[in-house]
Formats: sequence, C-alpha cells, structure tokens
Amino acid sequence: MGVLRRFLALCLFAIAAAPAVMAQDLPKLRAAMLASGTVNWEISTIKQSELDRKNGFDLVVQDYADNGATRVAFEGGEADTMVADWIWVAYQRAAGKDYVFIPYSLAVGGLVVKDDSGIKALPDLAGKKIGIAGGPLDKSWLILQAYAKQQYGMDLAGETEQVFGAPPLIFKSALSGETAGAINFWHFLAKMKAKGMHELVSVSDAAAALKLDPDTPLLGYVLKGDYVAAHPEIAKGLYAASRAAKDLLRNDDAVWNGLRDKMNAGDDAEFIALRDGYRAGIPSGKPIDEAAADRFLRLMAELGGEELVGKATSLPDGLFLHLD
Repeated sequence: MGVLRRFLALCLFAIAAAPAVMAQDLPKLRAAMLASGTVNWEISTIKQSELDRKNGFDLVVQDYADNGATRVAFEGGEADTMVADWIWVAYQRAAGKDYVFIPYSLAVGGLVVKDDSGIKALPDLAGKKIGIAGGPLDKSWLILQAYAKQQYGMDLAGETEQVFGAPPLIFKSALSGETAGAINFWHFLAKMKAKGMHELVSVSDAAAALKLDPDTPLLGYVLKGDYVAAHPEIAKGLYAASRAAKDLLRNDDAVWNGLRDKMNAGDDAEFIALRDGYRAGIPSGKPIDEAAADRFLRLMAELGGEELVGKATSLPDGLFLHLD
C-alpha cells in the first residue's frame, strides 16, 4: 500500500505541476512598456485573464520610465516589442530598419476649452494662448492647424500664442485659465472634460474633414521583421490577445474595477471619463486603409518636415502587419 500511495502522490504532483511546466515552455515575448502608460490597462487585462497563454505565448512586461527608454530597449534587443505611433515606425522603416506595426489605439484627442469660456469655434482663439503637450510637432496640433486653414482660412499657429509643456502642466494651466484652450494626451483630456472643459474640435472630426480616415490607429505594438519571420505564431498571438483584451474592456464594466488603482483617477467622474475615453480609442478592427494612411503621412511630412517623418514622405511598403 505504501508503494501505491507514493505512486498516486507522484501522479497527483505531476498533474498539479503540468500547468506550470506548460507555462514555462511557452515562448516569451518581452515587452518594453512605459510604467505609467495607459497601455498598461490592456497589458494588465491580458495578464489577468491569461490571454497571452491562451494565445500561445507568455508576455513578460519590462517597465521603463519614459518612451525613450522603451525604444532603447527595443532597438538594442533587450525587448521584442514596444508601443509607438506608426509615424515613428515609418520614419525608422524609411531609414532601413525593418520594423512593423500592429494596431493598438486610435489615441483620440482634440482641443478643449472651458465650458464657460464663450469660445465657440477656432477663430475665437485668435490672440489667445493654447497649451500643447507633445511639442511643436505634436500630431494633433499639426492636424488642427491644417483643419483651421481649410475650414476658416486661419493660420492657427500664427494667430495664437502657443505654450508647450508636459501633459500635467498643460492640464493645470488650462484648468486655471492661464491658457484659453489645450491640446493634451487623451487621458489628460478625459480628466479635463470631467472638470468643466469640453471639446471645441476633435482630431477625429478634423481628420475626416481633411479626407483622412479617423479609424486609422495611431498607436500600436512594434516588432522587428526578422522576429515576426522567426515567430509568426507569437505575432498572431499578440494581436489576438490584444483584441480579446479590448473586447473585455469595451463590454465589461467589471473589468475596469480591477484597473482603477492603475488609472490615477481622482474621483468617479474622472474614472468614468477615462474608461469611456479608452473605449472611444479602440480601433474597429477593420483592415487599415493604406491609401488614407499614405495621405496622413504626406500631410505630416508637409507640416512637420524631415524632423517628424525623416525620409518617409510616402507610406513605406510592409509597415502595417497583416495577421488576419
């Protein structure tokens, strides 16, 4: 009986250990991520629901303090993927680097003003200050300049005073009234809307007026072409896990309760604004209209020049990774 008990114990141990062994055997995808970035909401959902393992890989998250550090890790081979906008990927691809892009977010933004400002349209900002996060080459700022010129014949940069600064500074200066309007990263805009500001014009509406495709995702996971060639199943798994996480975040309010500590929401209004803002930025999942993306890139090249797009004056072939 002692031998039988030992045999049964060994069997039970093997059964219990099997999931751990299987998890260890899964190929690892090293992801360089901004420690405070909103992408962590999706990453946390992937890990919490084991969507990486269900799609055949183990997502290993490496946190970094800023976007520059994530790029250094990715380019230096310390990480297999990172998040960036596809304009940057086009810049790198045109420079000879075989980087590819998997859509993640529309990164919906806009220009906001205080509810009691009396400002009804962009021309009302003439002679006033606009706070802008991201610098003079911020893509939202460039699109809104093109929109102002098309719709109103207005030189938005020439007829206003710009104040460039970090997102928290732009947030505070707009709420205090130091600036009449603000362009900020989407999650700061969501908080600003919860505190008495509203969108004067959205980048999505401006893009549509400029005959661009508002459904073109701006942010995405970046991989190296040789990595995708060697591990096509991991690239497909990342895309599938990302879409599954988005489905949960779009449809299940309960999932957000577990993310609240990561969201830095000051109150319930901010929490709901952040949740709804994230949902608004989820791409439709439809194939990317590459002709529209080419028009977008050409506009960025015209407005931002080589400093923004490098040699990528038209859409480089193979930039968007097709996985469906």
